[in-house]
Amino acid sequence: MRLASYNVENLTDDARQDTRLEDRLAILAPQLKRMRADILCFQEVDATRPESGAPREIGALKRLAEASGYGDYHSACTVHPDTGHPRDKHNLVILSRWPVRDVRQMQNELVAPPLYRYVTAEPDAGELTPVLWDRPVLTATIELPGGRPLRLVNMHLKSPQASVVPGQKSGPFSWKTASGWAEGFYLATLKQAGQALEARLLIDSLFDSEPDALIAVVGDFNAQEGDAAFRILTAEVGDTGNGRLAGRTLVPLEHSLPESRRFTVIHRGRKLMLDHLLVSRALLGSYRGIEIHNEALTDDLVGATLVDSAPESFHAPVVAEFD
Repeated sequence: MRLASYNVENLTDDARQDTRLEDRLAILAPQLKRMRADILCFQEVDATRPESGAPREIGALKRLAEASGYGDYHSACTVHPDTGHPRDKHNLVILSRWPVRDVRQMQNELVAPPLYRYVTAEPDAGELTPVLWDRPVLTATIELPGGRPLRLVNMHLKSPQASVVPGQKSGPFSWKTASGWAEGFYLATLKQAGQALEARLLIDSLFDSEPDALIAVVGDFNAQEGDAAFRILTAEVGDTGNGRLAGRTLVPLEHSLPESRRFTVIHRGRKLMLDHLLVSRALLGSYRGIEIHNEALTDDLVGATLVDSAPESFHAPVVAEFD
């Protein structure tokens, strides 16, 4: 079994976008072929509405799947809670060679939105505001050959970019005051940690019903090892202080690689490991190796500012193999 995670960064067939889908397919399809994956978890898949007025579809990903040999795979996708159809932006998608069941998405379901009173907002509303997560978590069960199911969690945590504070932005990427930015950054950190907590509660519920469950938690965490969200998800014994909880620890598979190879994003010249594959101890017993396809990775800041209509993703795919 080959399990892959890939942030394809705003994959869309919207003709209004600067980068044509055909240009993106020419770069992304060989990337997916190289993965030779049985299960793929995608982040940032956009959905567009057909001209006929039919519900939104993830048409761009379907074309990418067809072009790279995954067109007949089973699939699961996040949906808008009001429509039951894919969201317009940043869907999570699972493609699987084997049947997918028990599909479920969670967004402030296990963790209620914290109530927060803005400090620097202009004008000051003076009211408590619920802090909602930006995106749901997508979970599903994969019917592996041989009878044992894989419990899969696909996630895209909030980026560290500061959240909006009313009246404090002077432009898309600029702030009126340092305090306003600081409050926005605090809220972004709160959202990221809250998403991770909700996923951790889900993981523990899986262990409650199946102590030796085959669990994989994958995706773009927007966090590195040692960051709060990463620690919440892995729940290492050194943090819990309880050896009897060792069986509930999730193991980062990137530890198999030398540090020089552990990066999925290059930002301002820094190599960062933001995309992860975490597995339960039971699944670790079948683990054989991990690959990070980062040879052609471009600095995201350089690509976004200096490259016209860049077709690639600025995230590298991560692929793990199990016996």
